Amino acid sequence: MLIEFFYELRDAGLKPSVTEYLTLLEALDHHVGGMSVENFYYLSRASLIKDETKFDRFDQVFGHYFDGIQTATEDLTTDIPDEWLEKMKQLELSDEQKAQIEAMGGWDKLMETLKKRLEEQGERHEGGSKWIGTAGTSPFGAYGFNPEGIRIGQDSSRHRRAVKVWDKREFANLDGGQEIGTRNIKMALRKLRRFAREGAAEELDMDRTIRSTAKNAGYLDLHMRPERRNAVKLLIFFDVGGSMDDHVATCESLFSAAKSEFKHLEYYYFHNFPYEGLWRDNRRRRTQQHSTWDVCHTYTSDYKAIFVGDATMSPYEIAYPGGSVEHWNAEAGAVWLQRLMESFPDMVWLNPEPRERWDYTPSIQMTRELVGDRMYPMTLDGLEAAIDRLAD
Repeated sequence: MLIEFFYELRDAGLKPSVTEYLTLLEALDHHVGGMSVENFYYLSRASLIKDETKFDRFDQVFGHYFDGIQTATEDLTTDIPDEWLEKMKQLELSDEQKAQIEAMGGWDKLMETLKKRLEEQGERHEGGSKWIGTAGTSPFGAYGFNPEGIRIGQDSSRHRRAVKVWDKREFANLDGGQEIGTRNIKMALRKLRRFAREGAAEELDMDRTIRSTAKNAGYLDLHMRPERRNAVKLLIFFDVGGSMDDHVATCESLFSAAKSEFKHLEYYYFHNFPYEGLWRDNRRRRTQQHSTWDVCHTYTSDYKAIFVGDATMSPYEIAYPGGSVEHWNAEAGAVWLQRLMESFPDMVWLNPEPRERWDYTPSIQMTRELVGDRMYPMTLDGLEAAIDRLAD
């Protein structure tokens, strides 16, 4: 049987030698690998293939030749991985079926119905359009579909339609040491340098001084360099998590550009929309939040503010008390954004979402109106326009 396998490998261009084939037979004769198909696969690959770049071709030949063979001593009754079962619970619908599913009918109706379901339901439920469960069309639960619902018990977003998430989610901090690698962000850095600069005209260039002194046989040779730094005070508010995961690399590049240029730089994170609390470390966002009121009163009005977010969310998160996707906010997000704008009147909003999507996303339209049309796309032209607005 194995001689045919040997020839099929040669026909596929792998060209194992006769010596390698005899080595494999000798290993089998000494029961190396036992009766396991998996062990035989690794044994034959190690014996017959010398170049790891050809492993994929070997896998194709092996799979074709030994298709259907099972291990003789293997227990075929094994547990199905939990993640497989979890995927099987997900509801998959066609576009036509999704279009036929109607929303509950507004924020108040949604919350009222959830309260009723919590009081009535006494067991786990799967499928259907009413109860809190999985893989259904109910507005409440996980791995299903509804145009406007509350996500409960699902590890990540699927359709990005939830108006509230009843789960504990973790976000990562932006990397301030990220290398600036895109032309757009490099150009943004150059635009930021247009602001006023202050500081001493020169400072000691330690590295050049040490090198020159060493070359000068130990006699001190001082070298100076320009020291002036950007005098502008900058506050950046970064939206993180959810739909902003698609824009992490862009935000990190912008963050690095700002850190390298601004001496007076402060930053905070928020999720979807600013509310009563902001944070500096996403790992401690539940235990070390900063009051938005304190932020408004800690920094003077000469700080320029940049909000960075895709503004893509449920409109309830902007307009309603309790509308936050993760917690119950006593006041609407629009109220808190207005307070921040009053404290820092020189502000712009940078949106990484393509400009052509703005008119079709209600929450973006609402945010643009709130910021007085000071929203700009995170493109080269958009950054230039935003910096020009801040420089006025």
